[in-house]
Formats: sequence, C-alpha cells, structure tokens
Amino acid sequence: MSYGVSLKVWGEYACFTRPEFKSERVSYDVITPSAARGLLEAIYWKPAIAWVVDRIRVLSPIRFDTVRRNEVGHKLPLGNVTKAMRDGVSPVEIVVEDARQQRATLLLRDVCYVIDAHFEARDADGRNSAKHREMFLRRAAKGQCFHGPYLGCREFPACFEPLDGAPPQPDDALLGQRDLGWMLHDLVYGQDGEREARFFRARMSDGVIDVPPLESVEVRA
Repeated sequence: MSYGVSLKVWGEYACFTRPEFKSERVSYDVITPSAARGLLEAIYWKPAIAWVVDRIRVLSPIRFDTVRRNEVGHKLPLGNVTKAMRDGVSPVEIVVEDARQQRATLLLRDVCYVIDAHFEARDADGRNSAKHREMFLRRAAKGQCFHGPYLGCREFPACFEPLDGAPPQPDDALLGQRDLGWMLHDLVYGQDGEREARFFRARMSDGVIDVPPLESVEVRA
C-alpha cells in the first residue's frame, strides 16, 4: 500500500532547464516531475522506496526574468588531475581570464508549488509505508534534509514544509486551461548505463498539472 504526501516548496529564483537549448539556459514554465522528485529525495531518500510524483500544483503566477553571468567554458581535464597526482608538481588550475564566457539565463522568479506524491516499495523494508511516511513528514516539518534542496539549479535554494489539509488556492492568473507543451518527465537508465529522457504533454488546469505514470502511453522518449 502506498501513502501519499504533499510538500509545499517555494523560492526566490528557479530554473528548470529545457534540454533542447545548449549554451543558454532557458527554464520551463513550471517545475518538472524530475526536479520535484529530486526535492523529495533531498528530504528523505531510502533504497527501499521510489518516489512517484502524481500532481504539481502551481500557486504563484509564472514570471520570467533574465540574468547574465560570467562562467568558465570548460571543466578541468581528468588527465591533468591524474598527471598532478603522479608527479606532484603539474599545475591543477583553470585560468579564469582565458576560459571566461558570458551566458544568459531565462529563469523563473518568486515560485511556489505543492508537490503531491507517493512512494512505491522496492523491497520488503519499503512495504512498511506508514513508517516511511511518518519519517518523511517529521523530517520535512523540522527542515531536515540530506543535502540542500534546490529549484533546478544548485544556486537557487528551495524552502519547504509539509502541507496538511486542503491545498492553497492558486493565483487568479493561473485559472483556466493552459497547454505548456512537451515537458521533461524524468530520465530512465538502461542496463548499459545509458540514460534516456522521457517527455509528456503538460496541461495545466486552474494551476494543477496531473503527471502521468512514467511507463504510461502518454510518456514518450
């Protein structure tokens, strides 16, 4: 038996990057199911259970903003690190002046969501659903987490609290029907370790997005 939970999350900034854009970061209109699952796992993760996002409730109006930042254009090569470990004298550094790139990011501002989710058992320990649910709610109420939850990018921290009772009403600007287009659902890993992105058609009704199961016909590669 699976028990459902509701978690309210909010933050000043968020960026749920669209994979079709390469150099510039462009956010989806709302949080993706994979990002919502990451928030739940940051608070409570166990190998015995798997989180499943059922519904996303958007409470704040969708507002975009643009920022431009300086970033480095590449990572430190692994070969340089290995060489330095062997001889102890080779430099391990990136010269920022030579690698600096200016990139724009289209992000969200002042976001607030309610994530409705449940977990499924992976082994015998996961079948004790009541225990795992109580542990999650207790950790969420105390603000405990395994690592700092974030809204798409690590530089955008998320505030959170468990939601008890009826969910808040969305902003009036969210009322009505809205087609948000194809959205990333999650990544599926094959036996060879390769990952494949799965997408679904996100439709929002009065601020509510119903997330189909990952293996349903509504989800496509």
